[in-house]
Amino acid sequence: MATSDPVEIARALIRCQSVTPAEGGALAFLGSLLKSAEFEVHQVKFSQAGTPDVENLFAKIGNGAPHLVFAGHTDVVPAGEEAHWTHPPFAGEVAGGALYGRGAVDMKGAIACFAAAAHDYLAAKGGLKGSISFLITGDEEGPSINGTKKLLAWAAARGERFDHSLVGEPTSTEQVGDTIKIGRRGSLSAALAVAGRQGHVAYPQRAENPIRPLLRMLSKLQDEPFDAGSLLFEPSHLEITSIDVGNVAVNVIPAEARARFNIRFNDSHTAAGLRTLIEKRCRDAEQHASYRLEWEPSSESFLTKPGPFVDLVTRAVEDVAGSKPAHSTSGGTSDARYIKDFCPVVELGLVGRTMHAVDEQVPIEDLKRLTAIYRRVIELYFERPPAAL
Repeated sequence: MATSDPVEIARALIRCQSVTPAEGGALAFLGSLLKSAEFEVHQVKFSQAGTPDVENLFAKIGNGAPHLVFAGHTDVVPAGEEAHWTHPPFAGEVAGGALYGRGAVDMKGAIACFAAAAHDYLAAKGGLKGSISFLITGDEEGPSINGTKKLLAWAAARGERFDHSLVGEPTSTEQVGDTIKIGRRGSLSAALAVAGRQGHVAYPQRAENPIRPLLRMLSKLQDEPFDAGSLLFEPSHLEITSIDVGNVAVNVIPAEARARFNIRFNDSHTAAGLRTLIEKRCRDAEQHASYRLEWEPSSESFLTKPGPFVDLVTRAVEDVAGSKPAHSTSGGTSDARYIKDFCPVVELGLVGRTMHAVDEQVPIEDLKRLTAIYRRVIELYFERPPAAL
């Protein structure tokens, strides 16, 4: 296989059924491909009680600074009912000028593009002054416990120092390169459980219905805005994602009512500060109800401030696409939230319209354009970097 052909690389990756947490052969294929381009490759497995073992990959070529690390994931979400797909989700078929398959957009396509771009650059230049590495996990679509976070620590323990990172998440909205992510909002989730007293609906005076106070508390959580947004971030917002009492009987007042919610928050807040605010709003809504908040692991917002690296990626897009990309902090979380603790990070990838959808697909021309953009990033980074980079 030609290691500089992003379409063939992407097709091969899609044919690997690497549904989280299965490796499915995707990392083995990528490792073999990078070894053929003279990268030093390590496939590393991490484990933790109560979670599935996960395979990860670290590959590097070159030595010293500057060190550019491309980060991403080969794991994908399930395909769902395969009969609903126009083309089999793990066949990697090309039709009508597009490549179909689970992971085509999110994000095997971007991995293929960077691998092709790196190989093309190295073949043309015969080497580089600095280092390029791949930091690829099989746990991004899963719990993200045995993936990027541990792989970063593993690399750091080996003495690796990353100067900048490019993550291949599908950031583009209408055409490849129109949007790059320079930060992400934080994420905070919790369950709110309100205790009541079970009883017969015909005798409410003998029971205590927990649904009423739960609804009042949820209303209090949503009624007042958390903020009006900040310079580079949208307003923070809370969404209720479930309400459940586990009641199968229509004539029984339940003993407990539960709800779950998530807050996507900007740099005006921290997770700790929001927990305090949520607890206060719950108390203000209900002085007498018995309740508890069960907090889940959270992630903080972060921002790679506009500067030399953001400018370099922006210029690479302009040089190839002919237009300046928007700088965004919207959308969900990504593994960039771990990488930002090690180096500045920017996200740039394919158009995300069909990610996680039936008939996930990417136009062949988009793969070629993203490869050209990545190739230009590498060229600018190692040959004409800004002085302050």
